[in-house]
Amino acid sequence: MNDIERDLDIEHKHHSLLVIGGSGFIGSHLVAALAAREYRVLVPTRRYERAKHLLVLPTVYITEADVHDPVELQRLMKDVDAVINLVGILHDKPGLPYGPGFAKAHVELPKKIVAACAAAGVSRYLHMSALGADKNGPSMYQRSKADGESAAKSNPALGVTIFRPSVVFGEGDRFLNLFATLQKIFPLIFLGNADAKFQPVYAGDVAQAFVHALEHARSIGKAYELAGPKVYTLRELVELAGQYSGHVRRIIALPSGLARLQAWFLEHMPGEPLMSRDNLDSMKADNILRHPFDPELGLSPTPLEAVAPIYLSPHARVDQFRMRAGH
Repeated sequence: MNDIERDLDIEHKHHSLLVIGGSGFIGSHLVAALAAREYRVLVPTRRYERAKHLLVLPTVYITEADVHDPVELQRLMKDVDAVINLVGILHDKPGLPYGPGFAKAHVELPKKIVAACAAAGVSRYLHMSALGADKNGPSMYQRSKADGESAAKSNPALGVTIFRPSVVFGEGDRFLNLFATLQKIFPLIFLGNADAKFQPVYAGDVAQAFVHALEHARSIGKAYELAGPKVYTLRELVELAGQYSGHVRRIIALPSGLARLQAWFLEHMPGEPLMSRDNLDSMKADNILRHPFDPELGLSPTPLEAVAPIYLSPHARVDQFRMRAGH
């Protein structure tokens, strides 16, 4: 069978998908892209309310389930052709080589998914990792992501494709939107690791990369690094977020000691941390491509400047508020 025939066979086979983590920011983009291709998509969630925005998509189905329960996983995989796992967290308690939250979400869950795939006869698995994943990396996040990749590849009979995106931007992101909000609230921004480098990738491009890999057999066994066309420092990204949202603020770079003190303080505030010491550790390694963007994915990466001004603008936020209010 030649490559074209194999690709057509893959596309024909994978018509029913389980997308774990499909109700989140990246997941919402991916599920919409899959629905546009008329795939039947099952999205499990612990809370139905978090996923109901996907119900407007005609081929998408929502079910309440605990994906960390092996019995539930096997139930979810009934009549499924392929599994996509997007689950990831950014913060956790300290631990070696990483904390219990990272272990559960990034390592133990992929192990359970691989085992459930084998039990259910599912032959295809697409796994979300992260750019900079490294078992010897400076942060718990990077180390856990690397071990998660190993878990994803633990069964040689399973056709696995891995994706390693840089920081992802797009409507609903928690990166540029966060810095836009902070600049709306505070007159000054005190920024740790201001010179750290990132190569942000558009959520829509990440979604299309998954779709392309799903439909092309030659992606099996490969790991794709995903990033945009341009490298920025963290300072430059924060400045752009302020500019596009209409709240330009002065940015003051913090020395490493004060940056860690700030991160420690933010870790111990109520709610989800805005920044952690582990985030700072991740920034010790530049979050940029080590190799050119793989042309095999058939994508021309979207510039941040083409998208971010639209969803960060004050007018966009007013329109979103009106939509939620029903006006």
